[in-house]
Amino acid sequence: MNAQKRHRIFSTLAEVNPDPKTELEHGNAFQLVIAVLLSAQTTDKAVNVATRRFFPFVKTPHDLVALGVSQLEEHIKTIGLYRNKAKNAVAAAQQLIDLHGGKVPHDRAALEALPGVGRKTANVVLNEAFGEATFAVDTHVFRVSNRMKLAPGKNVDEVERKLMKFTPPEFLKSAHHWLILHGRYVCTARSPKCGDCAVFDDCEFAGRIKIRAQATVDQD
Repeated sequence: MNAQKRHRIFSTLAEVNPDPKTELEHGNAFQLVIAVLLSAQTTDKAVNVATRRFFPFVKTPHDLVALGVSQLEEHIKTIGLYRNKAKNAVAAAQQLIDLHGGKVPHDRAALEALPGVGRKTANVVLNEAFGEATFAVDTHVFRVSNRMKLAPGKNVDEVERKLMKFTPPEFLKSAHHWLILHGRYVCTARSPKCGDCAVFDDCEFAGRIKIRAQATVDQD
């Protein structure tokens, strides 16, 4: 895909949604870390349902450590892998207390050193909490980047490198949000809504014309 197409795609996505945000509910950087940690292999909607049960009284690492693993498990048992996530979340909170004075560090290495926190989680926190231009390549971003030929790659690291390299600088800060939301609601995994796609003309997905044509027939 050439630079002109990429620019038009992000320009259009920016017009549709000028101020995109994560759909994970949180009140501060610490709650964001916990929400993203819990979101692995789980929908944001399911995580929000779970965090509403304890975020009202768990606002700091000290609060979460005081709550403890077993009590946290009770609050998050509706989401996948909840036992391991509860263990990691409390351990991450303790590490924030021990090494960072109870604050979320503005540092990639320190974030990735937290239990249960990988590169994707660190990228979300650096972007959402600290305003850095980062790409959190989840399943939506990976799929959209490959399907549209926006930044095709065999793995998330390759897609992230290409997105960082080829995304126009003025769109870098919000680009991963646009791609996540586009993949979640329009360029979906099983039935992409090409008939409703704002960037249809610049997309290089080979099957888009057939899908849009079928959508038109179905509407008729």
